Amino acid sequence: MDINKIKQKKSLKELLEFGIINIDKPSGPTSFQVSEYIKKELNLKKTSHFGTLDPAVTGVLPIALNRACRLTDFFIKKDKTYVGIMHLHKELSLEEVKNKIKEKFLGTIIQKPPVRSNVKREEREREIKKFEILEINGKEFLFLVECEAGTYIRKLIHDLGTELKVGAHMLELRRTKASIFSEDESYTLYDFERAVKEYKNGNEMFLRNMLIPGEIISKLYPIVRIKKEFIKRIIHGSPIYKNFLIKDERLKLNDIFCVFDDEKFIGVFRVVLDKKIFAKPEFVFQRINDT
Repeated sequence: MDINKIKQKKSLKELLEFGIINIDKPSGPTSFQVSEYIKKELNLKKTSHFGTLDPAVTGVLPIALNRACRLTDFFIKKDKTYVGIMHLHKELSLEEVKNKIKEKFLGTIIQKPPVRSNVKREEREREIKKFEILEINGKEFLFLVECEAGTYIRKLIHDLGTELKVGAHMLELRRTKASIFSEDESYTLYDFERAVKEYKNGNEMFLRNMLIPGEIISKLYPIVRIKKEFIKRIIHGSPIYKNFLIKDERLKLNDIFCVFDDEKFIGVFRVVLDKKIFAKPEFVFQRINDT
C-alpha cells in the first residue's frame, strides 16, 4: 500500500480527521498535556497518544487525531526502543555489567511495575529483545533497550543495579522508536507551532507534511482483499464470511488484518474462524458517503 500516494489524494481536512502526527516530546510536559495541546491548536474533537512517556522523558510520541484515535490500541501494544544513561552507585567493569545483562535481562523477564504507576502492582512477563551498553564513562553507562510495550525502563535499570549488588538509577531517557514511528521522522513542538501559524496564515504545506494518514496501520498488519460485492455489507458492520474472500488467507485465530477496497481503507478485523465466519470487525471506518 502506497501511503504517500494516499496522502497526496487526501485534503488537509481528511488528514486531520483520520491522521497521526509524530511528535518529539520535550522534557517537562506529560504525554497527556502534549496530546491536549495538539487537540487545542488544531481545533480537533479528540486526540490520543501511542504510549505514555514520563514528564522528564523525551522522544517519540505519536498522536492520533480524531477518528484515528480508534487505532491507538493497535499501535500502543507494539515494541518500543529507548536510549538512556544509567548511573551505577559504584564503579564496575563493562564486562561485569554486560554479563549480568546477558544472564538476567534479555529475553523474557519478570517485572513488577514501580510504586508510582497507574497499574496494579503485580508481576508480569515482558520481553527484552535488545539491551546493549553503547558507551561507558566512569559510573555512567549509555544504553539502548528494545523491548515489549509496557516495560518500565526505570524499573529495569533499578533491578539491574540490584542484581549487580551496587544499586543503579536512570539519569536520562529518550524513546527513539514507538511501533513503526521513529525519531528521525518526528517533529518538535516548535516545528508544530510554526506549521500551525503558517496554516492559520493560509499556507497548509508545513502542517500537511507532518500528517500521516491513518492508513499507515497497513504497515503493521496484513491486508486482506474482499470481493467487491461484499464491501458495502462489511462497511455496515457485517462479519467477513469465508465466501467474501478473494482468495484463501493463511491467518490464524485472533490475527489482526486490514481491509482495503483498492486504496480505500475499510477497517481492522480479527480472525475468529467460527464455522462460515472468517473474521469480525474491530474498527470500521465509515465515511458519510458510505451510509
